Amino acid sequence: MRNALTFLGVVSLTALFTAGCAGPEQKLGRGIGNTFEIARMGELRRSVEQTAVLDSPDAGYTTGFIRGVDRSVARAGIGIYEIVTFPLPPYHPVCTRYLAPEPVYPDNYTPGLVSDPMFDTDTYVGFSGGDVMPLVPNSRFHVFDN
Repeated sequence: MRNALTFLGVVSLTALFTAGCAGPEQKLGRGIGNTFEIARMGELRRSVEQTAVLDSPDAGYTTGFIRGVDRSVARAGIGIYEIVTFPLPPYHPVCTRYLAPEPVYPDNYTPGLVSDPMFDTDTYVGFSGGDVMPLVPNSRFHVFDN
């Protein structure tokens, strides 16, 4: 039993170190982003919007909401799967027929960069453009947008 655990540990470390950086790094980042989909509510907002536009406004608030919850839970589940299996191949996105590999936003709003000194060009002045709170729904207030 002791030899089996040692062998399993050596094989796991060998797989981790020989896998390369780019694949596991992208898979882990994608998994973390997908796991926090429930807090971001991008799939929920997009499903409500698309159902209201394509079907009817009444269906947007009922069917669109249920569809958005379903897609958010599916994206979070895929994110947890990608976090658990990030050192193991394959490194490409999974379930791309049902969900887009990258996070989605409603068509009427795509957030930009956060307004902070890391991304601003006028750091010596103390203010510049950018979104103030891009992850909060309906916070489309821009400070000095060009």
